[in-house]
Order: sequence, then C-alpha cells, then structure tokens
Amino acid sequence: MTRGAAPLIRKMKETPRAWQENRLPSATGFRVVEGLAHHVVIRWEVGGAYVLATSSPGVDVPWAPLGSTGDAPAPRWYDKEGTNVFNAIESPFLVPFEGDFRISDAPTAPAPDVPEKKVLKDRLEEVVEDLDDLQRRLYADDHWSVLLVFQAMDAAGKDSTIRAVLRGINPQGCQVFSFKQPSKEELDHDFLWRVHAALPERGRIGVFNRSHYEEVLVVRVHPEYLEGQRLPRGVSLEERWEERYESIRDFEAHLARNGYVVLKFFLNVSKEEQAARFRRRIDRPDKNWKFSKGDLEERTHWEKYMDAYENALGATSRPWAPWYAIPADDKPYLRVTVAEIVRASLASLKVDFPQVGEARARELKALRETIV
Repeated sequence: MTRGAAPLIRKMKETPRAWQENRLPSATGFRVVEGLAHHVVIRWEVGGAYVLATSSPGVDVPWAPLGSTGDAPAPRWYDKEGTNVFNAIESPFLVPFEGDFRISDAPTAPAPDVPEKKVLKDRLEEVVEDLDDLQRRLYADDHWSVLLVFQAMDAAGKDSTIRAVLRGINPQGCQVFSFKQPSKEELDHDFLWRVHAALPERGRIGVFNRSHYEEVLVVRVHPEYLEGQRLPRGVSLEERWEERYESIRDFEAHLARNGYVVLKFFLNVSKEEQAARFRRRIDRPDKNWKFSKGDLEERTHWEKYMDAYENALGATSRPWAPWYAIPADDKPYLRVTVAEIVRASLASLKVDFPQVGEARARELKALRETIV
C-alpha cells in the first residue's frame, strides 16, 4: 500500500460506522480496497465499483482522480470479486463519470476540419465491414451481448443512424426495439419491465430506439404522465428522479456483470438544425409522414429537455455503461462516429471463433472421410 492511501485508511478506521455503511463524512460511497493492485480507492455502486483514485505501488505519486494520466493507471471497473467487465472506450464525446456533464459544453457540430462527405461515407463502409466480422465472432463466442441505446430530440437522426451503422450486419444477429408511449400492460409494471423483456440474447446486438431513459426525460418534462403510473409512494419530484437514476444505474450494473456491453448515444442536435430539418419534412412530400404538430409542441420545451438530458446523462454515465454525446448537426459525421465507437467497443472484447481441441479435430477429420 502506498503512502497516499494511509490518511484515508486511518480516517475510515476512526469512523467504523462510516466503514460499515460504505460512507465517509466527506466522501460518500468510498471504500479502500487493498487487494486490487494499482486500484485502491474505489466508489461502490450496488454489487460493483469503479475506480475513483489510483496510485501505482512503489511509486510516491499523489493520488490521481478518475480519468487522469501519468503514473496512475487507466480507470477500470470491477465487480465484487475484482473481475474485469466491459470498460468504456475513450472518445472526446464520452460523458464524464463524475456527474459534472454540462450540455452547454457539448458540441452539436463537428470541428471545422472534418473530412468531406465522400470521405466520411467511405470510412463508414470500412467500419461497417469490420462490424460485420466482429458481430459474427460475437455470435460464435456466445459470451457477450451488446445493447445500443439511442436517445435524442426529434429529427436528430436516430433512425438513419441505426440504419447506416447496422446496414451491413447479418439481420439474424441484430434486433431493434422502438419504445413509444407505454401500453396499459406496461403501465401496470415498473418502468424497467418493458425494456428488460427486450434485451438481446448472448451473441446478439440489440438496439433501443428510445429506451428506459424516456422515464427521466419526457416524463421529467411532463411530470403529469406520472399520474397514469399510479405510483403508491408520495415523494417529491426530485426524489423521484434520483430514485429512477439509482434504479437505472443498478439495472445497467446488473447487465454489465452478466456480460452485456451497454453503449448509450445521445445524438446532440442543435435547436437551429432541428428547425431546418422540420422545414424539410414539410417541404418534401416523401417526408411529410415523419412530421406531426406534436413535434412543434415538444420543441417549445427545449430548455427543459436540455436540463433533463444533462441530469440524466451526468447521473448514469459509468465506465460499464457509458454515455456518448455525439454532435448530430452533420449526419455523415454522426454516423461514422457512432460506428467507430461501436467497433472499438466490440474489438475490446477480443471475441473470436471457438477453437476445437485435438480430439475433436481428429473426430472431424474422420467424419470428413465418410462424406460420399
């Protein structure tokens, strides 16, 4: 144990009640774990934890916060047994895990030096080809499931992005669910019930076009929708949202521990670009069907939606279930950026086709000789 951990260990020993409850007076939710080399101070979620501070054994360096560089190792997440699970792929659009996400700082357009449309289209084709290969390996390996969650304001490009990213992948290995207004049966269950039933099987890629996050986005903007859910406990709205964030974190941590790769994409379109796309939907007869008067009504709540997104993303982005806030004003850039994050995430799993043992290989060789 390096010297940097000593003050925190002493403080926890001096406050046994805080130790028992996994709390410290000035650092709620922290615990010192001496059994994980390189990763010592971690913050606990239900059933698991993620690194909050690290220090390299034998090196006298200050304790480094999550996401730092230098002598501190990269932050990783562990379950109770210290086993690695999926960890977020780095990206300039990765939503921080510390809860300090500010939507006003998140770009809606790419940098000025973004490649031209044809270059992006060619790059997307290459990435999709890689995704097809990775999906076949994922299916054959049969240990992991992948869940892609898409949330955005209207006209941000969810449908076209899903279509572009999954276009070249075997349809048998994918499934897409679009969650709209809850049915009576769904309202008779808890808010996570309907999404749990739609999770992909091992070896498959599932897509949620809108998701369980609607319950802390549209319902937060329209709290009157809670009346239809007939919830028995009369808590304040702020308590309700915090409870739902906690439920979502628990749910996604459970998925991570059971082999799910949960990637969440917020397609961050600007209000100006949304207006331009709404006009095109009205001007083009082949797109009239995509526009409704209700879209304009929701647009009047823009600031409330931005506040809801900022709170939801900040409260639920974790190393094992990261959010990525992708600029959505440029659709070709949006599509290739999402595809590259998915590709890098699948590649990090190191899935491959199962290899047979020597005995099975001999058996197959013998069977080959019987084919007439």
